[in-house]
Amino acid sequence: MDKFYTVDICGKKADLPILNIAEGVNIAFFNLHGAQALTEHCAKHLAERISDAEVVITAESKGLQLAHCIARNLGQDYYAVARKSKKLYMQDGIESEVRSITTAGTQKLYLSAHDEELLRGKKVAIVDDVISTGGSLSGLEKLVELSGGQVAYKAFVLAEGAAKDRPDVIYLATIPLL
Repeated sequence: MDKFYTVDICGKKADLPILNIAEGVNIAFFNLHGAQALTEHCAKHLAERISDAEVVITAESKGLQLAHCIARNLGQDYYAVARKSKKLYMQDGIESEVRSITTAGTQKLYLSAHDEELLRGKKVAIVDDVISTGGSLSGLEKLVELSGGQVAYKAFVLAEGAAKDRPDVIYLATIPLL
C-alpha cells in the first residue's frame, strides 16, 4: 500500500491505509487488531467519556479488544459481545439483522442468553472502532432493546464521513470517505 490517511486520535497519530471497498468508494482503513498501545490509548479516552455506563457491548471482531480495555478501565468484570455467527452456547439467545459498509450484504448479530441478562436493566455503552453508515450500530441498538437494556452511549474511536454530524454519537476523531 502506498497511500495513507493520517489521523490524530487525541494526540496519537495513526497512518491508515486507503482501501477500495466498492466502485468509487475508498476508506481509510482503521484496524486495532494487534495495536495494543493504540487500543489502550483509545479505550482510556472513550472510557472517560462514558464513565457512568454500567456495561459495554460491541460486535465482533474489530471492537473486541477495545471493549475489553474500556470495560477494564470502567472496573467492569464482563462486557457483552454480539457475534456474527451463532455459536453452540448461544441457542437460547437473541438476534438482530445488520448492514455494514465493510461487509457485503445483510448479516445477523447474535447475543447469548448470558450477555442478554448482563444488559437487562442496565445503562449500556455501545462501543466500536468506526461508525460510518450506522448499520452495525442499528443492529447493536436492537439487541440492547431486546435485552431490556437502555442505550446510554454510542461511542466510537472514529466517525467516518457524514457520521461526524450525528448528535447521538461520541467519537475521538474523524476520517473522510475518500
